[in-house]
Amino acid sequence: MTTTALAAELSDVSTATLYRHVGTLADAGVLEVVDEQKVRGAVERTYALRMSAAQVTAEDLAAMSPQDHRQAFTAFVAGLLSDFDRYTERGDIDLGRDGVGYRQAALWLSDEEMAEFVTDLREVFAARAGNGPGDGRVRRLVTTVLMPSVP
Repeated sequence: MTTTALAAELSDVSTATLYRHVGTLADAGVLEVVDEQKVRGAVERTYALRMSAAQVTAEDLAAMSPQDHRQAFTAFVAGLLSDFDRYTERGDIDLGRDGVGYRQAALWLSDEEMAEFVTDLREVFAARAGNGPGDGRVRRLVTTVLMPSVP
């Protein structure tokens, strides 16, 4: 995705802030340049997320304190709220037509059943992860949070 495309997606973020953050993520190796095009005398870069760099390792998670986890989860939820705000502020919204939903389900699962469930979810995502734009496709966000229910 180019910074121009990112700016269109994140219209509430100033251009200077966007370029600064993209630069920081590229310098850190989280984003990589996959294409460069000359556009009106400037070089427009297309970036891709390096999934391995964007993942938090098991070791990183183990080293985090409960407060660190709360802060990370708060940032995650804030990003989700921002995505939903952008959707609702666009004007013509129809949750049914747009495939928007939010729900919570409680499942009674053993550790083995939970592992199987997670494997099933990964397979469903993996089967569609290679889809690109076009063919009437709309970029859709699917967010998951898995945790035990504490009485």
